[in-house]
Amino acid sequence: MITVHKTAELTGHSNPIFALTPSQKPGILFTGGNDKGVVEWSLKTNSFIKVMFPVAASVYTIHCPEGYPLMFTGLRSGGVMVFDFIKQQLQSALKHHLKPVFDIKSVISKKELLVASEDGTVSVWSLETLQLVHTIKVSVDTIRCISISPDEKQVAFGCRDNEIRVYDLEDYTLMATLTGHSMAVFSLQYAPDGSYLVSGSRDAQVKIWDTTTFELIENIPAHLFAVNHIVFHPDQPYFATASMDKSIKIWGSDDFKLYKIISREKGYDTHRLSINKLVWSGDQLLSAGDDKKVILWDVKFG
Repeated sequence: MITVHKTAELTGHSNPIFALTPSQKPGILFTGGNDKGVVEWSLKTNSFIKVMFPVAASVYTIHCPEGYPLMFTGLRSGGVMVFDFIKQQLQSALKHHLKPVFDIKSVISKKELLVASEDGTVSVWSLETLQLVHTIKVSVDTIRCISISPDEKQVAFGCRDNEIRVYDLEDYTLMATLTGHSMAVFSLQYAPDGSYLVSGSRDAQVKIWDTTTFELIENIPAHLFAVNHIVFHPDQPYFATASMDKSIKIWGSDDFKLYKIISREKGYDTHRLSINKLVWSGDQLLSAGDDKKVILWDVKFG
């Protein structure tokens, strides 16, 4: 039995929120979207702290790599802004892509940063020098999302051409192309043990893929509209999905069964528009969407 209780709303954005990312520092959250800046919030007091810095274009992704005092912000313009927490100032931007940047992830073992763009390429940067190392041509169309396996041996890219492409992180060679979705792949997450990959698509389906054979294990007709984001609980056997249908669903990560629906139809005072991003903070689930709000949910597992 899973019980869910709404604990707080963070309001202040004037436009849809597309990025929701915890800081390396516990109790701090960053958000960004279709308005003028990246915002810092306290999860201890559930309150606004400050606008970190202004942005000239919509923010689609924010990434805070573990072990580095840096925040990377991917923009609709194609640039990546770099904020140094020690110097408390912006550094030189990562300039390479000319089309929107949709996702940024880091490979800590290789000290590398991966930046995925609408131009169909992934740029690889040194986390030490912030210099461009190389680029990977993944697709002829947009790359929407990146997921890195827990052992940092594989990286998966979700593409607008409906396909998932899995690469070997040692040398960035293509390992597999996963086909099955009928529309763009919006979200990817490796299971915490790395045994499978979960994909969510604009086709409203969630698919489970074996990461050894790359066979499809399970197809779940998960939502009514696009699956925008997928997140695994840090230590409980569940993952959550967020959708354009304004609902959040919690699934078993061992049996792939549906255990909870958080929606207005189920009596929850939740988002009125598309839910774009989710983050687990312990047993607290945070959601952000087109209604300009971040909502905090206390989730208890019976």
